[in-house]
Amino acid sequence: MQFTKLHGYGNDYLVFEAEQLAPVGWRIGFESVSESNPLGDFVRRVCDRHFGAGADGVAVVERLTGGGYADFVLRIFNPNGSEAAMSGNGSRCAAAYLYFGGLWANEELRFRTRAGVKRFRLRERTGGGSFRFEAEIGQPRFDSASIPMLTLEPLSEVRDYPLALADGETVTVTALQMCNPNCCVFVEDFGRADWRRLGRTIESHDAFPERTNVEFVRVVDRRNIEARVWERGAGETLSSGTGACAAAVASIVGGHTERHVSVRMPGGTLEVLWRDDGEVLLTGTAEVIYRGEWLKEQEADGRGRRQ
Repeated sequence: MQFTKLHGYGNDYLVFEAEQLAPVGWRIGFESVSESNPLGDFVRRVCDRHFGAGADGVAVVERLTGGGYADFVLRIFNPNGSEAAMSGNGSRCAAAYLYFGGLWANEELRFRTRAGVKRFRLRERTGGGSFRFEAEIGQPRFDSASIPMLTLEPLSEVRDYPLALADGETVTVTALQMCNPNCCVFVEDFGRADWRRLGRTIESHDAFPERTNVEFVRVVDRRNIEARVWERGAGETLSSGTGACAAAVASIVGGHTERHVSVRMPGGTLEVLWRDDGEVLLTGTAEVIYRGEWLKEQEADGRGRRQ
């Protein structure tokens, strides 16, 4: 099975075309995928950094025929085999794959995702398979039911909320739905925050029935923030597109920044604009790393080989 490995600021994805995945249980449409079914098991194996190709996730693209409201179906899978509604970096990797392979040439590209139709605009193409896109990520939702988050009573906005942890510690969080559940924690110093431990704990907290992505945010000034990401189903990642959007929006609603924010992450800097009409725009790059083949005869023992 042919695949291409790409990354968006160090957040790496393996991109497959849907027809390649028939041997491992792919079905057309949006049926539920879990870690325990054949496709979820394949994703987990191919993302393994020791016995597989190694990645933070898998993106699957499938062309839609007959025109209409979208050009391709895009599905995103976490390295544990579960499915995400959307990934800002993963979707940019999928877009770059289509342009790099000559499968799409128009300036605008529309993906149908579990989080709705997302529009991408190609802003720049450089040598070496690097592409810069501006994407419409969607509108954030803040009420506890939409996130979803279980609170003592329904809340129209989950901001500066005291989240009690099992060890008796309380963490102040701002939670929102930004394509996926997101929980933002503002810190003054990443080193003192013990953010990896907190990220792991908050991700699977009982308050989040679907689990949650966790962003730790340090405000630099009115136009710049820094963030560290603990992704649901993936753990620590060098960057996250939807996480950058969530961190920026949480900073804006908290009165810390303007509506155009540069989000610095270990893998690089993403640009986020929260428009007055509510739409969040994300601008960043994706780059091709290599093409490879997952050897079918090795699927039985879970091992793959890079070409």
